Amino acid sequence: MQAYRGMDIGTAKPDAALRALLPHRLVDILDPSETYSAGDFVRLADEACAEIAAAGRLPVVAGGTGFYIRNFILGLPSAPTADPAVRAAVAADLAARGIEALREELRLGDPRAYGRIHRNDEYRVCRALEVLRASGRALSDFAPPSEARSRYRFLVVALARAREELYARIDARVDAMLAAGLPAEFRGLRAAGFGPEAPGMKAIGYAEFFEAEAAGLDPLSPEGLAATAELVKRNTRRYAKRQETFFRGLPGLVSLEAAGEGRAGTAAAAAGLVRLLGDFLADFPR
Repeated sequence: MQAYRGMDIGTAKPDAALRALLPHRLVDILDPSETYSAGDFVRLADEACAEIAAAGRLPVVAGGTGFYIRNFILGLPSAPTADPAVRAAVAADLAARGIEALREELRLGDPRAYGRIHRNDEYRVCRALEVLRASGRALSDFAPPSEARSRYRFLVVALARAREELYARIDARVDAMLAAGLPAEFRGLRAAGFGPEAPGMKAIGYAEFFEAEAAGLDPLSPEGLAATAELVKRNTRRYAKRQETFFRGLPGLVSLEAAGEGRAGTAAAAAGLVRLLGDFLADFPR
């Protein structure tokens, strides 16, 4: 979601100072109304990695979205590419009939995808239906690759924290985002014409404002903001739990403990990462 312009606070986008110190790619490249698929990410990330490597630098792929990172590491599944006519028909059905009707169609046609895709994940529900309608086959029939792509050598690292500590940090992070101006950021995006149907506005940290509004609250009033904050915390905790499970399935994953108050845990994890990088880079030709 950091690819979307104007969505800075809610996506914890690296600030200008950090980006001046350490160049970042694929940040601020889209408007929130534009779609951004895993295929788009892999293509653009490959281009960026080629440019970085050609300059003699080490590309680092960082983020919290395991689905996109897995597709970058393993490569894209063999499912058929999107058919514009089928995609338009699915989008029209979503607008006319709602997500639950599409989920029921998916349940009948591809029970495995139905059970795996979160009920609120409209993008993946629609994508699974596109494949089903276009090919007559379930998305789950197109198995993703199981081994890392040979064009790269990967060092796959994840930070690990105890669940209780992780949830406390998530709650504090949401409070900090609200204090930093997330409500005003949401107000500006909405004033620019980006509503709940915009792909970017479905992100955690933004969609909850619309959810509070649908419940009859003014999401920018004190009462509405309190309800919105609780929704963001809840959804972020749920997302973090799913991502922990997702990351454990990445090949060659090394987990670094980053537990502890203050900077102690982060410093210990950073020291471990330095050691891993040293071993990883030792085998590269000079």
